[in-house]
Amino acid sequence: MGLTTVGDLLRERSDSDAVALLIGDERWTFRQLADEASRRVAVFESLRDEDRPPHVGVLLDNVPDYLFWLAAAALSGSVVVGINATYRGDALAQLVRHTDCQVLVTSPEYRPLVEGLDTGVSAERTLVVGSDEYAALLAAAPAGVPDRPVAEDDLFLLIFTSGSTGLPKAVRCTQGRFARTGGHVARVAGLSAGGDGTTGDVVYSPLPFFHSSSLFTGWSAALNAAVPLATRPKFSASGTLPDVRRFGATMLTYTGKVLNYILATPEQAGDADNPLRLAIGNEASARDIREFARRYGSTVRDSYGSTEGIIIIRRDPSMPDGALGTADPTVKVLDPDTGLECPPVVLDAQGRPANLDEAVGEIVETAPASGFEGYYKNEHATRARFRAGAYWSGDLAYRDADGWLYFAGRSNEWLRVDGENFAAAPVEAILARHPDVRSVAVYAVPDDPVGDRVMAAIELRAGAGFDPAAFDAFLAEQPDLGPKWVPAFVRVTDELPKLASMKIDKRGLRRDAWRPGQVLWRPGKGESLRPLDTADRARLEPLLG
Repeated sequence: MGLTTVGDLLRERSDSDAVALLIGDERWTFRQLADEASRRVAVFESLRDEDRPPHVGVLLDNVPDYLFWLAAAALSGSVVVGINATYRGDALAQLVRHTDCQVLVTSPEYRPLVEGLDTGVSAERTLVVGSDEYAALLAAAPAGVPDRPVAEDDLFLLIFTSGSTGLPKAVRCTQGRFARTGGHVARVAGLSAGGDGTTGDVVYSPLPFFHSSSLFTGWSAALNAAVPLATRPKFSASGTLPDVRRFGATMLTYTGKVLNYILATPEQAGDADNPLRLAIGNEASARDIREFARRYGSTVRDSYGSTEGIIIIRRDPSMPDGALGTADPTVKVLDPDTGLECPPVVLDAQGRPANLDEAVGEIVETAPASGFEGYYKNEHATRARFRAGAYWSGDLAYRDADGWLYFAGRSNEWLRVDGENFAAAPVEAILARHPDVRSVAVYAVPDDPVGDRVMAAIELRAGAGFDPAAFDAFLAEQPDLGPKWVPAFVRVTDELPKLASMKIDKRGLRRDAWRPGQVLWRPGKGESLRPLDTADRARLEPLLG
């Protein structure tokens, strides 16, 4: 019988002196990991209420204790709730309350964030890593691995979605799903512990442990292959290559803009002199994928994915520029109103999509077999994803005549300009062609009196400046930029706001609209971009309510 749970995997390796975890100059073996986890099982058992769900909230950076508590939950059948450290105030308290955390593990840095908040966790059950009280609890706890069987369908993790459209939902993940997913990644990546004198693989996961990338693609894959997981407390673009070399990392996990940030560091002649052979993740741009592979001498395997799982869209070297990839035949683009399949996109004489109103639909897995296990205490949201036996992703796309999928944004990323509906992603792809644009986000801001105007937030490459006339000239040269897609507002910034997942915080951008920073605009259609002044802002302010 195979190892079908995270607990099985840890028990199998609990007497191994092979390295399991690398952080900074410290390392822990699988045996030490099991011992540390077992002490935390005992601490939790001494504090928990048997009549409540066995949930432990973890509000930490990627420090050793985070992984120790993950392993503790795996061995004992309890549940780790990864608390997103970027939330504040009642939004943070709501994450803890909603997920029924009995114990909250945090650090001296983050403890002030929860003081005075109604988290539902008492002070004596709030454990501060590094404190004398915490050390005393651990010192008094036994280190023996608990003899407690766990099942595949036992809940193991509550992982919050990124929250780009409101407060995030807690995705349920069982022991079985976590183990299976990591096993799949380990096979795809060809991870091996080595032998016969070979060194073996090391997985480097720089994103927070409350994010699915570092958990599923990172730790679960490493645990399945019995190879080390390497990380650092907080992501650092400039620290990535030194870490890869120091740890001997052969695989990097990423999502969102991670590759983009690494590429923004100054290029050196010896960048390709490193052990990295593979980067696995999602949502990198085609340009970043090509540049990362060239600069660091590694393969990049990028695919569409989400915290909820189920739908996988794979890139292929033969696909057209801008395509998302291809998927199984059961993955379709459906009209969310009618449930019918959308027709392929039709291009006009200039190569512009001419029928996005009917071609863009929601990405749907019509025959879901495994993956998403629902949202915790949110049946309404779960039912919204599963309708008539199909899984609706909430993401938009369209297909071309050859079946290639093109991402069109999230379901809340439609814009309506002068009666025409279109998605943000195709506009972003066009603006990203500008040689000085490092990253871009396109979103709707209110028009007067009704409808939307297009706003683009642009992050420039290091050393670049923004010339409005040159930018307008660039826009005029893009044959596939529809006239209603032309940005009416352009916000220029050194760095776009990011969520902890390294995805762009579009909700924040829409909320801020044209209020902050360096913003240019076109007072009328067809006019040139010019700086937004105080009088303009005063006149536009009523539109933001």
